[in-house]
Amino acid sequence: MGYSDDLRLAHVMADAADDITMRRFKAVDLKVDTKPDLTPVSDADRAVEEAIRGTLRRARPRDAIMGEEYGMTGYGMRSWIVDPIDGTKNYVRGVPVWATLIALMERGKVVVGVVSAPALGRRWWAAKEGGAWTGRSLTKASRCQVSSVGRLGDASLSYSDLEEWEKGDRLDGFVDLTRAVWRSRGYGDFWSHVLVAEGAVDISAEPELSPWDMAALTVIVEEAGGACTALDGTPPLDGGSIVCTNGLLHGEVLKHLARP
Repeated sequence: MGYSDDLRLAHVMADAADDITMRRFKAVDLKVDTKPDLTPVSDADRAVEEAIRGTLRRARPRDAIMGEEYGMTGYGMRSWIVDPIDGTKNYVRGVPVWATLIALMERGKVVVGVVSAPALGRRWWAAKEGGAWTGRSLTKASRCQVSSVGRLGDASLSYSDLEEWEKGDRLDGFVDLTRAVWRSRGYGDFWSHVLVAEGAVDISAEPELSPWDMAALTVIVEEAGGACTALDGTPPLDGGSIVCTNGLLHGEVLKHLARP
């Protein structure tokens, strides 16, 4: 596997992130600020991104880094994309569904992804052509494989919230999809998408996301045998939205979600 060193490094950085986030999770003195876009950011978000950037400066000095809290630094064919805490709103309220997302892009393609959710005691990862895996660590892992559900009427759909669909004037298409599937649940954030990779859910969709919200997820879903695009069928990082499926349902799902 060509990216095993990078994948190992991503796990090391995820270990360090888990130490920081679990120490600060439910801490009475957790400091939370509001960013200009009115989303919360905690001292843990900043500490995690600083730690990862510090490691990359030493271990991969030539690689660029794009992070949610501190933007883009460096340039080159390889860039690391980091969301220190995906699900900060959950994190600050004591809900255990949040994760650190670490991805490596090479020549515009995501080649490594790690999603670490320590409060759930779970991690998901993938490297190009190395399959997708889940477990507590590299040595305690099982393979991820998407479901084989072939009918929309038998499918399970997970999403984050309705507000973003409404804001994007896409609520009708989304509600149409919820009526067509067997069941829908709002597991939310990264969790919706890794559940597709595991085969526990068949479809996940979010209408507006930043690159750091998506990069690690795309390679995990694809390496598990699934399909991952933006709402318009283009690559997710170009389109700014994400639809993940087991592949069998993808075309039908995109049709439902297309603007009326």
